[in-house]
Amino acid sequence: MDAALSGEIYIPEDILQPLLKASNSSTLNECLQSLIGVSRTEDGRSDLASKRILPVVLQLIQSIPHSSAHHFLLLSLRLLRNLCAGEVENQNLFIDCNGLGVVSSAIDVVGFDIDDSGVAIIRTALQVVANVSLAGEKHQCAIWDQFFPELFLKIARIRKRETCDPLCMINYTCSDGSIKLFPELCRTPGLAIMAEIIQTASEVGFGEDWLKIILSRICLEESHFPALFMSLNGGFDNLGNDESRGINFTKEVAFLLRILSEILNERLKEIHVVSELALFVLGIFEKAVKAVDFYTRGESGLPTGIPTSDVLGYSLTVLRDICAQGKPQAADTEEVPEDAVDSLVSRGLLDLLLSLLRELELPSSIRKSMKPGENQGLTSQPSKVCPYKGFRRDIVAVIANCSFGRKYVQDEVREKNGIILLLQQCVLDEDNPFLREWGIWCASNILQGNAENQQMVADLEMQGTVEVPELAKLGLRVDIDPNTKHAKLVNIS
Repeated sequence: MDAALSGEIYIPEDILQPLLKASNSSTLNECLQSLIGVSRTEDGRSDLASKRILPVVLQLIQSIPHSSAHHFLLLSLRLLRNLCAGEVENQNLFIDCNGLGVVSSAIDVVGFDIDDSGVAIIRTALQVVANVSLAGEKHQCAIWDQFFPELFLKIARIRKRETCDPLCMINYTCSDGSIKLFPELCRTPGLAIMAEIIQTASEVGFGEDWLKIILSRICLEESHFPALFMSLNGGFDNLGNDESRGINFTKEVAFLLRILSEILNERLKEIHVVSELALFVLGIFEKAVKAVDFYTRGESGLPTGIPTSDVLGYSLTVLRDICAQGKPQAADTEEVPEDAVDSLVSRGLLDLLLSLLRELELPSSIRKSMKPGENQGLTSQPSKVCPYKGFRRDIVAVIANCSFGRKYVQDEVREKNGIILLLQQCVLDEDNPFLREWGIWCASNILQGNAENQQMVADLEMQGTVEVPELAKLGLRVDIDPNTKHAKLVNIS
């Protein structure tokens, strides 16, 4: 018996002595602390690998009475984590000596209704597995066989970011690029694991980028977003019908859309969203439009904390960034994929957005410039307000991106009497930061290269029939090219 631990825990001599000798220590505590320090360096790990310390550490973990010695279990796992950090020999020994079984048993013994010390143990155990997962396909498949799906699912239900982050890393590292494992993650019960991870992250947040990386892969690059969305929102899968009563978006789907919006905005030039996924997001937006309260003014920007408003807003920002992507390109041997913007416009995106703009009250700067009772005949009597700060701006941004370089969209805006309505958005608005900038960008896009739209604006201005405050007050003017006689909208400033 280790004298320093008399009456506390018993470690067999054949396990204890190799560790004490390797660390030149007299107690188990000193030994583990010393070896943890040595194993932080590449040379230290290599030296300990030559002494075959890792199998002894695995035996130690099995010998520790886990229920009463969390301190020593945690130290042992930290040592194991360091030993497996990029040291191939130790990573191989870990698999060959049933390290996965030892670690998973330790997690099971600690349990899942845990205090802070239990969280630290499970986090460290996951870090061990994460380090081993970097060794290659053989190791990844062994991890998957041991942990997927039951143990992954149990860990995903721990509402702690300390366990959520390494769990995301392991799932991504093991499945990414695997023609066998990735499809399993994208089907039941893999999606159940991801749904629990999202619920955890929505409650406690996340500290590392692994959640974004794995969601980008599942939802955007491989377009499994609809299945994950429906698993989070109670199986609601009939987004295309006309029934809006009883729709209750959850905070988890709002969180998922928020993360996907951030990913798409950050990787705008890298990710191409396919038409089917774009249409699914439009379906979400259409449902949110029917479910949201347009008669209560939003007091904040996104996120508002109100799931329906957040789903409305984040589905709209996702559409904004989808519409900012160029037309898809194909390799020489492939057909060109269908353009997501073409699909969205065909589905009625412009009709919906222009209708929403007409129903909203006028921007604050226009309202303040009007005389009491004056309406100028611009729109129907306004009755709806922005459910979050920035809603009007985001609508204009989608139309602006849609119109860039797409003449048929520019023409449709004109044919739907949308030009004057969009010029009306080139102003300041208290509830919509950067509305003016997006409005000018939108006006530029609907006029660029479109003689009919340019002439329409020029005629309206010269005839004095532009039904918005004078263009000069907006910082804009119409210039006529003396050679082509085409008009274009320019920024005076």
